[in-house]
Amino acid sequence: MQTTTLDVHTGRTPAVVDITRHCEQFARQAAGGGEGLLHVFVPHATAGLAVLELGSGSDADLLAVLAELLPADDRWRHAHGSRGHGRSHVLPAFLRPDATVPVVGGRLALGTWQSVALVDLNIDNPQRQVRLSFLG
Repeated sequence: MQTTTLDVHTGRTPAVVDITRHCEQFARQAAGGGEGLLHVFVPHATAGLAVLELGSGSDADLLAVLAELLPADDRWRHAHGSRGHGRSHVLPAFLRPDATVPVVGGRLALGTWQSVALVDLNIDNPQRQVRLSFLG
């Protein structure tokens, strides 16, 4: 198994960050034109991953739905950090911290409009890591 870690800056506002290009580059190098599985993992208790269409408004729609479902208010028992910080700790129950993507011929076997995105509602921690692992 080959593995690497990405450092991702998500900023100080809720964010959907496209990491597809990084996943593609790593998979291409690790697969050497072969086949296998790319596993993507976020080792944080307050972030998740999504495979979805980006750039068409879906990323903004996702953040809007998450804001409705997990509002940044004072309802959360986990209440340190910024207002509504507890919602970030609930996020991984809805958006898993991992995803697995098939690799065929050294390329991610994503659908035409699919991308891999890091989703982060935690405005207290703008620096994230994402672990990429390839199993041939």
